[in-house]
Amino acid sequence: MNGVGTPGWAMMATEILASTVLLLVLVAAAAAVAVYAYDRMQTRSAILRNFPVVGHSRKVLQHLGVFFRRYFAAADREELPFNRAQRQWVHFASVNSDNTRAFGSTRDLRVEGVPFFVNAPFPDLGTESVAPKPLLIGPYARKPYQHAPFFNISAMSFGALSAPAVRALSRGAAKAGIWLDTGEGGLAPYHLEGGCDIVFEIGTAKYGVRTPDGHLDDDRLRAVCAHPEVKMVSVKLSQGAKPGLGGLLPGAKVTPEIAAIRGIPVGQDSVSPNRHIEISNVKELIDFIEHVREVSGLPVGFKAALGGVEWIRELCVEVHQRGLASAPDFIIVDGSEGGTGASPQTLMDGMGLPLRESLPMLVDTLIEQGLRDRIKVVCAGKCVTAYEVAWALAMGADFVNSARGFMFALGCIQAMRCNKNTCPTGITTQNPKLQRGLVVMDKAERVANYARNLMREVGTIAHSCGAGDPRGLRRKHCRVVVDDGLSQSLEKLYPLPTQPPA
Repeated sequence: MNGVGTPGWAMMATEILASTVLLLVLVAAAAAVAVYAYDRMQTRSAILRNFPVVGHSRKVLQHLGVFFRRYFAAADREELPFNRAQRQWVHFASVNSDNTRAFGSTRDLRVEGVPFFVNAPFPDLGTESVAPKPLLIGPYARKPYQHAPFFNISAMSFGALSAPAVRALSRGAAKAGIWLDTGEGGLAPYHLEGGCDIVFEIGTAKYGVRTPDGHLDDDRLRAVCAHPEVKMVSVKLSQGAKPGLGGLLPGAKVTPEIAAIRGIPVGQDSVSPNRHIEISNVKELIDFIEHVREVSGLPVGFKAALGGVEWIRELCVEVHQRGLASAPDFIIVDGSEGGTGASPQTLMDGMGLPLRESLPMLVDTLIEQGLRDRIKVVCAGKCVTAYEVAWALAMGADFVNSARGFMFALGCIQAMRCNKNTCPTGITTQNPKLQRGLVVMDKAERVANYARNLMREVGTIAHSCGAGDPRGLRRKHCRVVVDDGLSQSLEKLYPLPTQPPA
């Protein structure tokens, strides 16, 4: 029986395979003919009418080009919103890799607006920078907050981010000793998991602390702020990605868990109002801040993308009339460069002041009004590398928040799918299959490494400038290229106003 019948079975298998291949070819040919006929008759696309069937490859290449151009087409410094050099710097910092380079910088120092720092002729011996000193926030709150690290995690909601991403951020923040801002989506158990310091954000929809009609629920706020990890409360007025528009979370990302935390229906688009119901002017803003501070016992400030500072000046006048205790404990100024959340392109591209204008405007207004020491300044807006953070400190910020920098540390590849629930790295999706790729413990280490290495390199810049503590950086330490191709000191371009007598 050995070998008997084998040629017959082989021939039969070959015939079946040939028949299957022929059938597949005929099906493919029939499909191509059908697509050809449809493309020729349809009227929506001229490309498909003129180049039926093969014209569909254009859409495929457009879709894949987003993912592959960074590898094949883009130079180190030409992509937006973040170029390869920036993303690579964050990656190396997050994995504790050597960040040295050879043969010179690819950064063009001749382009108008480019900032760079000026070294001191006789810096202190050694290479160790001075550790930042703790700053006191909210001296009039029942539970003031002291915090030293100047680089922290900016507002990103659970819902916009996946649970594994929030868990990794929480654990990484705890390892680095930095704070994590919850964003407007409420306080999730994943924020608390790592035991890091938390800034709880109250958005315009008041997710997690809302009454059924959208007002603030004091009992819910007390419950949130009873967690020892929650150190401050931020009242969100607006954000850089979409000034004048509330938060947007597509219904595909509103899972039962997210809906329960936010207090909204499952599967429906989560659209926040464009402002708080209770706040329509400066006086009501201060009233609301004082109320939240009284209920929570914590330092309270607000976050805003600025379109000008006249209203900040009005706020300062009102504070002087009421007394220093009424002032917001901090202001988070968000540049129009922001963009982690879903936003209409019109607002993302053309609304609000960029950080290079809004940060000095805010700082100078607070100095002019004699409230700079009382109100701490936090800034956010595309600061992901050491020299960008150092620039913000030199301009007068006390703290710098970053969102997308920490997303890169988590493994973000800038696929530009944050609002589609199809993020390939599992960071901004609620799809469990895609979330599986994000290993929490590994990414938590990267988050901590990125924060530590960035702050260390900012310290190196400060040491080279002879400034000591990174918060000792001043405008005189930084220059920026102007329209004649030469540079001017920030001290000359943005002269500090005279502070009024005490």
